[in-house]
Amino acid sequence: MSKVNSIDQASGNGSGDAIRPVKWEDGAVVLIDQRLLPLQEVHVRCHTWQEVAACIQDMTVRGAPALGVTAALGMVLAARRALSESAGDRGRFRAALQDATKGLFATRPTAYNLPWALREMELVWKVDALDLGEIVTAMEKRALAILEQDLAACRAIGEYGAELIKDKRPVILTHCNAGALATAGYGTALGVIRSVHRRNPRLHVFVDETRPLLQGARLTAWELMREGISCELITDNMAGWFMRQGEITHVVVGADRITASGDFANKIGTYSLSVLAREHGLPFFVAAPFSTVDLSLVSGDSIPIEERDESEVTGFGGVRWAPLGVRVRNPAFDVTPAAHVTAIITERGVATPPFERSLAALNK
Repeated sequence: MSKVNSIDQASGNGSGDAIRPVKWEDGAVVLIDQRLLPLQEVHVRCHTWQEVAACIQDMTVRGAPALGVTAALGMVLAARRALSESAGDRGRFRAALQDATKGLFATRPTAYNLPWALREMELVWKVDALDLGEIVTAMEKRALAILEQDLAACRAIGEYGAELIKDKRPVILTHCNAGALATAGYGTALGVIRSVHRRNPRLHVFVDETRPLLQGARLTAWELMREGISCELITDNMAGWFMRQGEITHVVVGADRITASGDFANKIGTYSLSVLAREHGLPFFVAAPFSTVDLSLVSGDSIPIEERDESEVTGFGGVRWAPLGVRVRNPAFDVTPAAHVTAIITERGVATPPFERSLAALNK
């Protein structure tokens, strides 16, 4: 795994086209190291699926759609290595890809796009009618199609979402980073924000800091500022106050897994925002590609919630502020009930309550 510094502070036009966190270049998976933003823009080149898995695990790359794209490309690396080492033995080839699938699946348990992408790739590498070289070629083609489909989905989500936000001076609160950095490009929640801004430059955005890893402060603010979208950064516990002051008109967030009932998992703190939005009568929108929808789950209670290392809570950037020995809880996600959701915006259209019917209708 290699790293290349690439600083690009150029402002865009609100399109998000300049930000591509996941790329396929010369047989390598190239990722923006999101742990170093906004102070450094460093690109990491992964040459094995194990390196890809490590980058997913340590959050070099994050965001549910981006994880799906990255995992798919990681499987291409696995297939290339398996082709060279299997000596034409289909059994050895498949065993190597099964190991890679299990390894990538184990990296992040909550985001549904990751296992979805792995299943899509498995449909290719289990085709008996193709020889092994043809399978590798077909896997690369499918992975790149997943990347392009995610880009197209984000733009469609943005347009559907913009139709729902037509205030003269909209003020949107968002949480974590559901932007270009969390997808193949353009973003889901920030895709909606980008599309609204294109229609109405008077848009203003409140950016939740998003503790403990500060994805809002480090990533969302960075994306919005480089594209000239008006924004202000707040700590997570300020949101209710600004709602009460009447300064926020909408809440738009992303999602890591959406159930058939409309319950959904997203970055920790999203549930609290939904309660506040409901109390203050604010529309609460969820923006995500349909690959995030897990129709096999009826309730959010069934979504696995990742617990991450305590060091993420006890300090940041090498600075510790908590006393040694303190007990820590660090769930990376929480679950918001469907009753708190105004609409779920996907590339296939907008789902509204009852979500059991509307999501099922979009699945046809």
